[in-house]
Amino acid sequence: MRCLIMGNSGSGKSYRARALVAQHALVHLDLDTIVWEPGLIAVPRAPEAVRADLLAFVNAHPAWVAEGCYGDLVHMALPYCSELVFMNPGRAVCLENNRQRPWEPHKYASMAAQQSKLGFLLEWVGGYYDRDDAMSYACHRRLFDAFDGHKTEVTTLV
Repeated sequence: MRCLIMGNSGSGKSYRARALVAQHALVHLDLDTIVWEPGLIAVPRAPEAVRADLLAFVNAHPAWVAEGCYGDLVHMALPYCSELVFMNPGRAVCLENNRQRPWEPHKYASMAAQQSKLGFLLEWVGGYYDRDDAMSYACHRRLFDAFDGHKTEVTTLV
């Protein structure tokens, strides 16, 4: 299995990826870990380095799961995947999941630092269905609809 999971922040991508890792012994790539400079918040890495890391990952592992909101990276990895999952539980679920998000020590030095960014995050998450960038519903919908392999859209979380 080579599974790509995409969706809005708070849609359940990481939760689903962790479940697949446990069930199928897959290697996991959270796309945030290659997009941002390590230890820095919202400082992007050079796009060519991000693309190189993504290609190295998909070529190095026969079975994997990769997850994130980055439509451009999902598009780049689609030829290597055997399954595409679109996490789309709706705006209200994503907003609430972000409000309830536990501390992410791999991204933030403290829970207070994480909470200091919550307002910005909630505004960005709330705009998912309205904007048309590489991290929007419009982009994810186009990628999902055009993919002719095995695909699943998840609209409710259990």
